[in-house]
Amino acid sequence: MNRKCKPNKNEILRKIPSVDDLSRSKIGRNLVERFGHQLFVSTAREFLEEFKKQMVQGGIGSEIEKILPEIDRIMKSRMTPKMRNVLILTGTVLHTNLGRSVLSKEAVDQVALSISGPVNLEYDVNTGKRGDRDKLVEESLCRLTGAEAATVINNNAAAVFLALSSLGYRKEVLVSRGELIEIGGEFRIPDIMKRAGAKLIEVGTTNRTHLRDFELALSGKTGAIMKVHTSNYVISGFTAVVPERDLAVVAKAKEVPFIIDLGSGTLVDLSRYGLPKEQTVKEAIELGGDLVTFSCDKLLGGPQCGVIAGRKDLIAKVKRNPLKRVLRVDKMTIAALEATLRLYSDPENLNKNLPALRTLTRTQADIRETAGQILPELEKALEKVADVELVECMSQIGSGALPVDRLPSWGIKITPCKREERQLKKLSAIFRKVPVPMLGRISDGSIIFDFRCLEKPDLMLKQIKKMELRSK
Repeated sequence: MNRKCKPNKNEILRKIPSVDDLSRSKIGRNLVERFGHQLFVSTAREFLEEFKKQMVQGGIGSEIEKILPEIDRIMKSRMTPKMRNVLILTGTVLHTNLGRSVLSKEAVDQVALSISGPVNLEYDVNTGKRGDRDKLVEESLCRLTGAEAATVINNNAAAVFLALSSLGYRKEVLVSRGELIEIGGEFRIPDIMKRAGAKLIEVGTTNRTHLRDFELALSGKTGAIMKVHTSNYVISGFTAVVPERDLAVVAKAKEVPFIIDLGSGTLVDLSRYGLPKEQTVKEAIELGGDLVTFSCDKLLGGPQCGVIAGRKDLIAKVKRNPLKRVLRVDKMTIAALEATLRLYSDPENLNKNLPALRTLTRTQADIRETAGQILPELEKALEKVADVELVECMSQIGSGALPVDRLPSWGIKITPCKREERQLKKLSAIFRKVPVPMLGRISDGSIIFDFRCLEKPDLMLKQIKKMELRSK
């Protein structure tokens, strides 16, 4: 009986074209022209190595004609931007994973200006001498906060770290035990304090801390007293906290700096716009904060950076710290922050011009109207796939700002006809695979699209049409 001989390894490998052969083919030449010779060669080599292994193992067979299309697919993937626009339909306005605050048009234009040519980042055009990048925003920060001086670093975690390193290095820093927070990314105040070279002295108990606890803990080794905003939780019930004003009096009497970490930080009283009250930076300074640290990409509505504002002598000490240069921000951040701060000169129109505040203050009627425009298109696209209905829902501010407060909103509830977790995941994946992914939240077997953050319905309508084609 004749048996067909099984090809040996060398015979299989000889069938595989070389990188040169691929590059000289018609399709290969086209790919080289589109993506460049270097990317083509490196991608082809990587692919062929894996292709050889699979052919020898019998996993692919002899479908060599699929090589170039696969190389084309890989190169397209590598040349596609990894950072993409998405539609925030989760109901979280300041979403850490989705970039937090959307910048205003003024800020975007100023950033474009800063990168389109040379700028006076550290050059004083009046004196012709070297300048300080902080000076570009310091006057505005001081005017809006009442601080004597201010400096900008790359985020609020860095601001806390730099303040502690500058004032508490090899010294004790007193903090209420109930304020030893952990926020996203396992950022913990005790860990930051240790890295900054300060010794943490826990004061009081988890739920109750009194002024006398701080007075008893003060010593000649104390470098600072610190109050930390409990940004992502609330302790309720049998509780007691020491007011900032009282801590400031004790700190001043002992000639010890008083640091207030506001976390999110806001420059205006949000209650004037119908939002829950949040302590402003100016109020923290008026209550006696010698240094106040806060973020700029949350309630403030600017780029990612942190600010330390307060006493001029302490800010000068902070700026002399060698770590200040390590943590400084670039020209794009300064440009965006400067433009954002200018908007605060017109508080009456701030909720129109600042995207973060505009989104937070949207009326329910406006949100419902947006949801109503989307509803029929989703019903059409998901016919016989899911039940779609208009629902009232609750949004949240996010990013550690006002952690227990919710904002009434409107959304669309999408429930798969087959009430299975597998179908829910499949539907969620379909929403994510459109050119501009639609990101909602999953709750009780349904996907909820909250429309508080959607200011451009047409963009979502386009994605729904693309999703309908992909889901067939």
